[in-house]
Parts: sequence; C-alpha cells; structure tokens
Amino acid sequence: MEDGKWCWSGPNKNHNVVLDLEETVDDPPIRGTRLVSDIYQRSNVAVCNIAVFEPASFEEAIMEAKWLTAMEEELSMIKKNQTWELVPRPHDRKVIGVKWVFRTKFNPDGSINKHKARLVVKGYSQIFGIDYSDTFAPVARHDTIRLLLAVVAQKGWQVFHMDVKSAFLNGFLQEEIYVEQPDGFVIKGQEEKVYLLKKALYGLKQAPRVWYNRINDHLLHLDFQKSLSEATLYVKHVGADILIISLYIDDLLVTGSNLALVEEFKQEMKDVFEMTDLGLMTYFLGMEIAQKKNEIFICQKKYAKEIFKKIQLDECNTILL
Repeated sequence: MEDGKWCWSGPNKNHNVVLDLEETVDDPPIRGTRLVSDIYQRSNVAVCNIAVFEPASFEEAIMEAKWLTAMEEELSMIKKNQTWELVPRPHDRKVIGVKWVFRTKFNPDGSINKHKARLVVKGYSQIFGIDYSDTFAPVARHDTIRLLLAVVAQKGWQVFHMDVKSAFLNGFLQEEIYVEQPDGFVIKGQEEKVYLLKKALYGLKQAPRVWYNRINDHLLHLDFQKSLSEATLYVKHVGADILIISLYIDDLLVTGSNLALVEEFKQEMKDVFEMTDLGLMTYFLGMEIAQKKNEIFICQKKYAKEIFKKIQLDECNTILL
C-alpha cells in the first residue's frame, strides 16, 4: 500500500494492478434531494407510469384532502339513495363491521382520472343461510362484447357507454342487516347506534344479486327481452327499430338502429338511477375502442403493457427479427 493505493501482482510479475481507494468511494450526489410527493406530482403531469400509493386505512387517508373528499362523496351518495337508517343497537342480531377501501382510477393513457373511496361491508363475517341465500354478479362474457361490436360495425351503428354511480346501493335487501357506523363519521352523541340497511352496500354477499334483480326488473318493465343464453343482454324492438343493452355490473353498453331511441333510453335511465353518460364507448375491459363510420378499431395496448409489467418484461430491450 502506498499513498492510499493498493497494488497486486498479476500472473505476470511485470504486470501490477493498482486500485485507487478514492475511486471505490461513491461521489457525492450532484443533485439535491426532493420529497417523494413532489416526484409523484411531477410524474402525474408528465403522465408517467409509476406506482401510485393508495391508503391502506382510514388513518392514512385522512392525511390527504383528496381522500377525505372522496369519502364525503361516498357518504353523500349513500344518504341520497336512502341506503340506511340509524337505529338502536339490537341485542338479538349480529352487527357487521364496515371499512373504507381506496382506489385510484386511471384513464387509458395512464393519467389519473379520479380518487375513489368505497365504504365496504365486511361480508366475510356473513353466514350462508342466515345472512344471505345466494349470490350473482351481472357480468357479460367477453365474446358477447366482441360479437356486439362486430354487429355494430356491420350495421354502421354506434355504441354508447353509461356508468351507474354506486350501483350496488340501488338494490333492495330482503334480509335484515345491521352495520356499524363508519370510521371518521360516527354521529356525535349517538355512538352506540348502528345502521339498519334498506339497500345493499358493497361487500355484502347478496349485493350483486339484489342490484341485478333491480335493473333486470326495470329493463323488463321497459319491454326489453332478455337473451336466453346471456343473462346480461337485452333487446327491444320498436317497430322496425331495435335497441340492444349489454350489462357488465355497473356499466351499460347501449346501441341500436335509431339514435333518437338510444337517447330516449339514456335519459330514462338517468331519471331512475344515478348515472354518468360517458358518450361513445372508448375504453372497456382493457380495450381501447375507436368508432368510425362502418368500422370499429380495437386496441389493447394498455392491457398488453399491464401484462408485460406483471411478468417484469416492461423494461426489456426490443429487437427486430
């Protein structure tokens, strides 16, 4: 060792390897430090694909105003739908707990669409035969959606997309179910009381079933006929015109031969349910959809990227074969 350097002799005595100890020490960082929140904010503006951290508990959520606003919006929707009623705690019935679930909704390009807070019942504590009888989720098959798009392209129609706000809150319950007051929103002076559910909440085992029963009854009341092979596909004939509805939980795909008939149906649904009209169908089940005259272009770029990211191939170098 000489002047802060180590020296080794190689296989050839005339070949020495010299290592400067100063070179083994990392250089001081050139740039200053930044808060993680600043990096996330800059990345969202630039529409970068980065990890978005969502609160795991109510205590974490109340630290940010955006999640507090989302919780208030969820409770406002529950009250608007007259989902529950505050009553004294029953002594002969089980009271089910609730929890907050937080999700960040994204646009097809990866940018943030909105922050969603969902009040969910701890349905895992329900007992079959006592708290519920059966379950069913109104989910359309992918091949049905593709067939619908093929018919639309062939006929020169357009497909419109509607979203039901808090769909499960519209289903009427047959069972008597009590839930605790949610964290952060316990009514002062009535802490011992609980909510008696009149309509379903997310997380209940029977919530998908009662929602499907509600919208199924309404569509049949509007003279729609349900497909025998697809329980979420409805068709209505009005003279020479036809109207087709495909249901996927809280999403409705609407198409038909008469635009005036389509618009009339959309307005009727808005009057009965709290719904958002998303206009022409552009993104659904991982598919990016571009509708033009007599043609529909389907792209699954975002879906493919998610698969590559899941199997850790998103950072691999591309080659030309």
